[in-house]
Amino acid sequence: MDKGILYDPGDEEILAEQFPYLDELKEFNEVPSGEVKKREELMKKMFAKCGDNCYIQPPFYANWSGHHIFMGKNVYANFNLTVVDDGDVFIGDYVMIGPNVTIVTAAHPIKPDLRRRGIQFNRPVHIENNVWIGAGAIILPGVTIGENSVIGAGSIVTKDIPANVVAVGNPCRVMREIGERDNEYFYKDLKIDIE
Repeated sequence: MDKGILYDPGDEEILAEQFPYLDELKEFNEVPSGEVKKREELMKKMFAKCGDNCYIQPPFYANWSGHHIFMGKNVYANFNLTVVDDGDVFIGDYVMIGPNVTIVTAAHPIKPDLRRRGIQFNRPVHIENNVWIGAGAIILPGVTIGENSVIGAGSIVTKDIPANVVAVGNPCRVMREIGERDNEYFYKDLKIDIE
């Protein structure tokens, strides 16, 4: 399966490779809440790469059980993370992902006869270091989210987002840069009261 070109995901060779990974995903989602180390071990086995101190709150869904996910260290994802990982997903260090987030690498051509045949293509997704993705956000194929940026809850990210910004909406657009005011206030007019 070449990434970035048209192909048939129902090809028998692809399915034969994909299905065993789905058993690992089932096992991951059935691990009891208190067995954090067991989940970490499974993530290191399931993912293409998984750094230390990463946590995904089940349920977690992925077409390839994370086999095409490259995850840095200190990543946290809340429940119902869905990753269409037919293509590669690169997640940096210290990334926080809210509940019900969807990350998509696969899409289908506009041409109706190709869609009727189930043809698809993949484009990688890049989420750089220290990004926060709000609840219910959807990240579409080929998108890069720059370092330190915040994606607002419910946003649909259709294009690249630069570093050090707050971006929100459908389609997701840069609202503002992260600046001096953010050093003093953590939410609206609530002042930071810890060091």
